[in-house]
Amino acid sequence: MFQIIWILLIGLVLGLLAKLILRGPQSIPWWLTMLLGAAGALVGNLVSGWIGVRHTGGIDWIRHLLQIGFAVLFVALVAPAWSRSRTSR
Repeated sequence: MFQIIWILLIGLVLGLLAKLILRGPQSIPWWLTMLLGAAGALVGNLVSGWIGVRHTGGIDWIRHLLQIGFAVLFVALVAPAWSRSRTSR
């Protein structure tokens, strides 16, 4: 149970960081921001394991940068589609 809460909390932080990094408004709800951040964390972990930098002797900077990068990518891809779907109704 605590792991799910932790994943959602990290997802919210990464999603908010992604929205701060991107320019302009991203009119997506907070729950979608959280899910996209969590997806970015998951994909960032998978890619960092694939390239062999997931576990290092110190802070895993590359893994964290990959997580933020994928969260930014997901928010950048989904936010325009979300706003278009909301305005077409």
